[in-house]
Amino acid sequence: MATMTRERECSAPTTCLLMAFELGQRSWKLGFSTGIGQRPRVRQVAAGAVGVIAIEIFNAKVRLGLAQGAPVVSCYEAGREGFWLHRYLVAHGMTNHVVDSSSIEVTRRARRAKTDRLDLAGLLSLLARYVQGDQRVWRVVRVPSVTDEDARHLPRTWETLTADRTRLINRMKGLLLTQGVQLPIDKDFLARLRAARLWDGNPLPPGLHERLRQDWAQLHQVEGQLRERKARAADLLDRRTRTSRTIDKLQQVQAIGHTGAWVLATEIFGWRQITNRRQLASLVGLVPAPYQSGETAHDQGITRAGNRHVRRVMVQLAWGWLRYQPTSALTVWYQQRFGHGGKRLRRIGIIALARKLLIALWRYLQTGMVPDGAQLKPLEA
Repeated sequence: MATMTRERECSAPTTCLLMAFELGQRSWKLGFSTGIGQRPRVRQVAAGAVGVIAIEIFNAKVRLGLAQGAPVVSCYEAGREGFWLHRYLVAHGMTNHVVDSSSIEVTRRARRAKTDRLDLAGLLSLLARYVQGDQRVWRVVRVPSVTDEDARHLPRTWETLTADRTRLINRMKGLLLTQGVQLPIDKDFLARLRAARLWDGNPLPPGLHERLRQDWAQLHQVEGQLRERKARAADLLDRRTRTSRTIDKLQQVQAIGHTGAWVLATEIFGWRQITNRRQLASLVGLVPAPYQSGETAHDQGITRAGNRHVRRVMVQLAWGWLRYQPTSALTVWYQQRFGHGGKRLRRIGIIALARKLLIALWRYLQTGMVPDGAQLKPLEA
């Protein structure tokens, strides 16, 4: 009987091992190759079993004909797992790239097949192109340090609690309006609720009354948590970090409070290396998205393909800038271009102002140059 021997899958066209992860809740799939056009070696491990990765890398190098000392370049899509896997891989001597999944190119031909194996093959092919110098195949996520990542939790907690407070207030008002009753949602709400009457003079139905009391208790708890976290904000920040210095400097500008300063510092200015204004605006999603095909050309608005936390705060800061910095050059520019238009034109203009203000604040942090005509807060005695 003839013995069938399996030849090695390829002679390695590169000197490094390419590895891609397809991360699932229960299991991970690992794909290995050495270059474009090669059939990937796919292995499945239990989710989080990082100890097995070294064994699979050893076996892959043997199968693909690489020396055990060959470098490993890996990638995975940014998602639920965050950045801990990246830190683990880097700590073990590998070069890893965390990829923005929305930037990965896919075919648009009819209904495309999608499986973990196909996704791994696609990631490995793109990784090979990226290693060879094609930087446009995808967008790599910049990984923050553990300290910088942890600093983002506080402003994001504020954002979550504020959204919960708005949701509860709107629901309470809506429930009251179903019975034709309007009450202010303030500290005397429970007393007003007990005294409230329907159109025929009867008290509110007991089920509705109880539900409103429960919503009020939740609202009171949310507001207490919000006040507590804002009061402790200064104690939770390490004064020796760049993020802390950025927050202090931003709060010196009139119209920027602690919430806006925290979001800007922890999301972009405190730890990212921004080289130019186009990169900054693209990071936040405040750049135009033109459409031109043949004779058809129009503006699609901003891309919104950036940090939504910063984008939301910048729009709020832009409205506040018009109020608290009325003599600044940015406010004068806005009033001349959009101030006399309708509501739609003013909303379009506020996006443009938000982008200009973001760039001006970045230059202020980089060079210390205060935005033209802007006022700083008076120093406390």
